[in-house]
Amino acid sequence: MMALMDRLPEELLARLDYDFVGVSSYRGTENTGQIELTKDLVVAVAGRDVLVVDGIVDTGRSLDFVLAMMASRQPLSLRACTLLDKRARREFPVQIDYCGFEIEDTFVVGYGMDCDQRYRALRHIAAIG
Repeated sequence: MMALMDRLPEELLARLDYDFVGVSSYRGTENTGQIELTKDLVVAVAGRDVLVVDGIVDTGRSLDFVLAMMASRQPLSLRACTLLDKRARREFPVQIDYCGFEIEDTFVVGYGMDCDQRYRALRHIAAIG
């Protein structure tokens, strides 16, 4: 999630290796129920501390998928961080170690989150629908 990563201090990022995984489960504002891996890691995570950073956790399906994928690669430790947590819609019991904000059940865009690839570049978060 580039918008969130951009906010981290340059000194911190200089000491880290980081990579991005792309997953999608939405068509517009509708959750399809299926996870599509759109980009896999280049960096190996075996034996390393891994922090999965996500913009929003909704049903937990995507985060559950990514955490299971990362766990299968045998990291030293595995934790999850999200900017927004929509607990009201949770279907998968994922553990979130670090959370910015809990939000109501509304569709949001901006700050790296999109609706059909639109609004992702907004420097703020907006509810739509």
